[in-house]
Formats: sequence, structure tokens, C-alpha cells
Amino acid sequence: MEPIIVFTSLILSVVLGGFFVTYLQQTNKAQIIKLLLAFSGGFLLSIAFTHFIPDLYHEESASIGIYILIGFLIQLLMEFFSGGIEHGHVHVHKGQKMPWGMFLSLSVHSILEGIPLGNQLMGFEILSSHNHGHDNSLLLGILFHQLPVAIALMTLLVNTNLTLMKSWIVLMLFGIMTPLGVAIGMFTLPGEFGLDYHVILAIVVGMFLHISTTIIFETSENHKFNLLKLMAIFVGCGLAFVMH
Repeated sequence: MEPIIVFTSLILSVVLGGFFVTYLQQTNKAQIIKLLLAFSGGFLLSIAFTHFIPDLYHEESASIGIYILIGFLIQLLMEFFSGGIEHGHVHVHKGQKMPWGMFLSLSVHSILEGIPLGNQLMGFEILSSHNHGHDNSLLLGILFHQLPVAIALMTLLVNTNLTLMKSWIVLMLFGIMTPLGVAIGMFTLPGEFGLDYHVILAIVVGMFLHISTTIIFETSENHKFNLLKLMAIFVGCGLAFVMH
């Protein structure tokens, strides 16, 4: 895939989330966010187990599991600062201060997941067994998850003491973080600055595992919605399985 398409799609997913919050005020955003997150959680879990974990073990020694665990724990730590916005937890209080710790946590997460994507775009062989240079599952996983996170973030921003214009500026700063990670992956050769892309991808997969399992095992408010969420999870898993 062309880099310009990747950069554009990553930014547009965040813009779309912002427009959703700004111009569709009367919709039930909370349930829509949860359904989108459920779909993305199913997709991320499926590509992790059917795609990235088997290939990482194929390419690397068994010690790669340590880095998957590290990624899981890193995400656990970052959610201490983000408040769990990655899986739909938005604590809104009108006029609240901008939670910069949350923004920083989201930004670090976004940059990290962009690095192996940039590596793919340049044709570096992260995972060679299935010709991943032409595989869009990582990009789709990021996009599917980034949209509901952008909706959740913009929902929070418009309820802070920031103006709408400043809220959009902060949202767009978040929107360029994954492209920044992609750029780092594109223009840093494997091995430079000690960057081992197998390790970085393993860390990202560990982060995906934490996010997806948290989304899936969270309970919802009523049985009917739980059924919708279950269906969204299965659709996400099924799509990733078919792609594989």
C-alpha cells in the first residue's frame, strides 16, 4: 500500500471521530463507541492469535513471548494514566481540566503501534513467512481501534475547559501520533538506534492483547446490549480470520 494512503487513512479516522462527536450530538454515542470497540477488540484479538503471534515465534526464539508480556504490562501501566480511554472509559465532567497525562499515554501507544507499520511500508521483513509487506491487517486493526478512541477522546475534550477550536487542535495532535510512528518505522533502518522490529511488534501485539481482552471481558448494562456487543466481537474476529 502507498504510504500516502496509509497516512491519509490514519488521519481521516481521527477526523471522522471528531466529526461524529461535533455534529451528531443527539446520537447515543456511548453505545456506538462500545460497539465499535467490541468490533475492534474482536479484530485485534483475532489477528494477534492467528497472525502475529504464530509468525513472531516462527521468526524468533521462544523468548519473544517475554516482549509480548512486556507489551501487555506496558499497556496496563499506560492505562493508569489514560483512565482506560483505549477501551471506552470516558469520565466526563463539564468544564474539567485537560487530562494531559491521558493524552501523553495515548500518544506513546499510537507512536509505538505505528513503527512496525512503517517498517512494513518500506518492505523491511518483520515477518516474512506470509509476505506481510502486502498484508493490511495491522493497518486495519489500528484504524478500527483508532476511530472509537478518537470519538471517546473528542467526547472528553469538548467537555473540558478548552474551546472547540482548541479541542480540535488537541485531537489532531493525537491524530498525527500514529503517522509519526509510521515515519519512524519508515526512515529508521532495522538495527539502527538499537531498534529491533520483531521486539517492537511483539510489544505492540502485547498491547493489543491487553486492550482486546479488556474490551471483550467488560460487562455491559443490559442483556440486549451484551448480545449486540457479542455479535460485534464475533464479526470482528470473523473478518480477521477470513483475511488470514
